[in-house]
Amino acid sequence: MQIQWYPGHMHKASKEIKEIMPHIDLIIEVLDARIPFSSQNPMLAALRGTTPCIKLLNKSDLADPEQTLRWQQFLEQEQGVKTMTSTIDGADKIRQLPALCHKLLPAKEAGDRLLHALIMGIPNVGKSTLINILANRTIAKTGNEPAITKMLQRIDIGDNIILMDSPGMLWPNLENKNTGYRLAVTGAIKDTAIQHDDVAFFAIEYLLGHYPQLLQARYQLPEVPDSEQSFITHVGRKRGCLIAGGKVDQDKVAKLVLAELRAGMLGKITLESPEMMVQELAELAIIRVEKEAQKKLRKQRWKATR
Repeated sequence: MQIQWYPGHMHKASKEIKEIMPHIDLIIEVLDARIPFSSQNPMLAALRGTTPCIKLLNKSDLADPEQTLRWQQFLEQEQGVKTMTSTIDGADKIRQLPALCHKLLPAKEAGDRLLHALIMGIPNVGKSTLINILANRTIAKTGNEPAITKMLQRIDIGDNIILMDSPGMLWPNLENKNTGYRLAVTGAIKDTAIQHDDVAFFAIEYLLGHYPQLLQARYQLPEVPDSEQSFITHVGRKRGCLIAGGKVDQDKVAKLVLAELRAGMLGKITLESPEMMVQELAELAIIRVEKEAQKKLRKQRWKATR
């Protein structure tokens, strides 16, 4: 699936972040606990260098707790990275974040100087809600639609911490097609930029392989369907998602399944594992080599025709 959605304010914000990075003491990256890898911005790894980073796995109440723990262990293997989890309504847990920031930068605390923290995350990951809790007032707009924050903001949250809030940013080239699908499944990409049936088929294929019992229980199926199409047909008939002639309205079923998955109505689900990401990155590396070889070949052919 090709994602063509990279609003201009995101491009502007990425340039601003590069400019302010030398003045940043700490980075807080808000991740979706259901997709800890796919919700990371690869640009950050290139920009942060040795700057300490807290990866906050938000919406952990929607994710598989066993997988969340495994992801925390995996992410903390990177030098300078610490993790913590938070839930959609977990204000008490979020308020522990300033203490962790100071713990990672004791020199700043001892000097009683302001700590400048850059907070970033993909659209619709819950970053704005988190900021409002930390600031104890409404600073950032919140909503279910991605890409609400439009510009870099400077926010004093007390505790000698200044937050630099960036817009929720995706990245222009989603080379790994599965990353694009996972972002779409969780709602990080606007629904107007995706095909619901295509995305739902991806989600259903994964769930049939990893959480079949949750699908069976939620949709009261007599047995686990043997394919995505069979599942769509069963659910469409059971929920009355029909069109003229008694045919199943596939798009309506797709929207229904995606809405219920995003709301956590299917159960606690994580859409990727560390092992999956290692494998996909290895496959992506091969694809990049092949693309580069093809690029060189085209260039040689072009020169030969001149």
